[in-house]
Amino acid sequence: SHAATQAGPVFITGATGYVGGRLAPLLLARGHEVRAAARSPRKLAGRPWADHPNLTIVPADVTDRASLAAGMRGCRAAYYLVHSMGQGGDFAKADREAAENMAQAAREAGVERIIYLGGLGDDAPDLSEHLRSRAEVGRIFMNGPVPATMLRAAVILGSGSASFEIIRSLVERLPVMITPRWVRTRCQPIAISNVL
Repeated sequence: SHAATQAGPVFITGATGYVGGRLAPLLLARGHEVRAAARSPRKLAGRPWADHPNLTIVPADVTDRASLAAGMRGCRAAYYLVHSMGQGGDFAKADREAAENMAQAAREAGVERIIYLGGLGDDAPDLSEHLRSRAEVGRIFMNGPVPATMLRAAVILGSGSASFEIIRSLVERLPVMITPRWVRTRCQPIAISNVL
């Protein structure tokens, strides 16, 4: 595992989120140096892995390219695990700008690869606005100045995952439910352990 730390740190955006909050301790356990980015670093300070000697918590915001570039300087890879769905306003525009900031900041910082976790779904015209936006972010990275790897997942199953908790609470509370049309959409769920 000593070789891992020699190669340079790994940057994680969305370290306070569901996937990022599980990825960081996993990478640390495998001997990587991790730079965890958060808009409010205080949110990360309470995590059980926050005092790991190979962890640096950096203040960075995807809406602020300079903060991203500063946080990523010297990192060889960067995980992009953020999206603004559910924060109101024009989330597709916010996500597009954030991805462009990330791509340019990664180039400025000398990052060798961006790893992006997007959604599943083909390019059908009836694809939800959310999934269209996730695909657009993926295209920004794939066509951007830094080589990118795009992973795509549908519903991530695991305790604490937002989509999973919604499904679980519906099942627990409602003995009978009139379902919207989208429940007929075939889905390929994946366990958080497999995503990681």
